[in-house]
Amino acid sequence: MQFKKVKLSKKLVAPVVFLLLIGVLTTVILTKRKNITVLIDGVPTNYVTYKATVSEALADKEITLGPKDKISPDLTTEIKDEDTIAIKRAVNIKVEVDGKTLDILSAEEDIKAVFSVEGISLKEKDKVTPALDTKLWEGLAVSVIRVENKNVTVSTPIEFKTVVKKDSSMANTKKKVVQEGKVGEKQTTFDVVYENGVEVSRTQISETIAQAPVDKIVVEGTYPSMPVSRGGEVLPYSKVFTARATAYWAVRGVGKTYTASGRLAVRDPQGYSTIAVDPDLIPYGTKLFVEGYGFAIAADTGTGIKGEKIDVYFDTLAEAKRWAVKYVKVYVLK
Repeated sequence: MQFKKVKLSKKLVAPVVFLLLIGVLTTVILTKRKNITVLIDGVPTNYVTYKATVSEALADKEITLGPKDKISPDLTTEIKDEDTIAIKRAVNIKVEVDGKTLDILSAEEDIKAVFSVEGISLKEKDKVTPALDTKLWEGLAVSVIRVENKNVTVSTPIEFKTVVKKDSSMANTKKKVVQEGKVGEKQTTFDVVYENGVEVSRTQISETIAQAPVDKIVVEGTYPSMPVSRGGEVLPYSKVFTARATAYWAVRGVGKTYTASGRLAVRDPQGYSTIAVDPDLIPYGTKLFVEGYGFAIAADTGTGIKGEKIDVYFDTLAEAKRWAVKYVKVYVLK
């Protein structure tokens, strides 16, 4: 079989070539056309692009990125049809930490991620408000409270006691210090909690006596030589005289012996004892103080008790014998 050559006229060549070029261009254009989705902070927008890379496509659509914005995939990635580009815009947050206010621009997911990127370290007991898993938003304020525990030992004084000892051989107007007191020391250890350097609580851990106090010892005389009150002050008296003092005892028994004035005879070293006096010199009921005997009340008399003579009363014969006869000062109390 033989083929015959077909000759195209010059008038047909130009349209054919044009149609071929249109077909090629259409194929090229259709090949470069891509439908993409751009997610900005989770909000999707669909675009048609003929650009090859993420960077070119964003520039073509006039979508700009801030210095801390995050994008996925990265800008150099070639785009394919139906691709999704995710952009997370950075937001401004404030972080109060270590006495400073940090203005931070971040596109991280939460506070914990921000701290990791920004190099803000936390100790185990530090407090963060709001919580570390809080998502970021524009204007978020974050506070970091540094929490620290320290053992603090405090020394406090232990006051000494004053011990009073009685001495019957010393006059009741006398007293002397035989041992000076010395303040002791107590050491108490606390677990102290500080927040941003300020103490917020303390719990006692231990307490020890570093030095025990030394008692002050005072000796006070009890020998009744002056009318002295329990507070140590001399009581007022109207006169004082020296008397010959004899002694008598409860011949009829304690609680059964009565005085000439009708009073029950009593010996009360802590109060008033009944004694015999000359009622012409000292009326019954007069309160007295007898040197070496104590407080007394005029309540009795006797045939031999005339003038400046007295007869002091004791419960027992043995006590009366020990007293015997003395010359003592007698104070008439006001």
